[in-house]
Amino acid sequence: MMYISHPNPAVDYADAVRRVDCKLAAEVDFDPENHTFLLTHGSRTAKAIVLVHGYTSSPAPLKALAAQFHQRGSNVLVMALPYHGLADRMNIEHAKLRAEDLMRYADDVVDVAQGLGESVTMAGLSCGGLVTGWAAQHRPDLGLAVVISPGFAFKAIPGFLRPLAGWVWRVFPNSYIWDDPQKKADNPRRCNYPRLSTRALGQILRLSQSIQTTARLKAPAARSILVVTNLNDPAVDNTATDRVVDLWRKRRPNDVQTYQFPANLGLGHDIVSVDDPKMIVDAVYPELLRMIG
Repeated sequence: MMYISHPNPAVDYADAVRRVDCKLAAEVDFDPENHTFLLTHGSRTAKAIVLVHGYTSSPAPLKALAAQFHQRGSNVLVMALPYHGLADRMNIEHAKLRAEDLMRYADDVVDVAQGLGESVTMAGLSCGGLVTGWAAQHRPDLGLAVVISPGFAFKAIPGFLRPLAGWVWRVFPNSYIWDDPQKKADNPRRCNYPRLSTRALGQILRLSQSIQTTARLKAPAARSILVVTNLNDPAVDNTATDRVVDLWRKRRPNDVQTYQFPANLGLGHDIVSVDDPKMIVDAVYPELLRMIG
């Protein structure tokens, strides 16, 4: 049975900080750089911002962006996704990831953020974009949902094979795919796992399907949505994202905005993390700060 959202709006600032501390205490065997972190001004602020990293990544690459939002007066929370952040980059724990884990995570971070700010903005990349999309669909206490390069469909899989691929990855025995087939375990991105789990990818597609199914049935709950894509994205299919945008706009035409980074920038899939080799911070961060801030 799919997870059902259980909002807990009665979270004050002290309880929010306590919950973050409990999450940190539970982060055992983590790389020291990869822990959940909270940038706070010591009390509830006008806006709280939640940043959500992608699959196989961690909070660490988002520290620079989080710091800029914090400098502008917001409390900022970056919480590690389930089974992420471990020091053993070759671990097999992330194969345990399920769509329900990501849904529960979305509820948890929005609950915590309610205690951190009067208004809550949530921004996520890739799998984190799906997590944000799920929150946008289910959480009316979310002021702005910023869905960045969401993994609604993978470009490498032809459209007619996508339902079958998702089912096969969920049902068949797990295997691993190198994120960089040439560098393999020597992938220099310290804060990322170098392998992708097919079982986890199947669950990510399951989350994608859940969002799309719900969007066909009812309007998104968040007060406003911004969808950010990259025309040079090598990993996700932007046409699948466009179809979800159309579903959202059909019911909320004035509350869903889009922005596209042009192809000539040559950006990679990860347009948020500073450690991506194709990241151009000076081109991306000012736009994200303008749109989100």
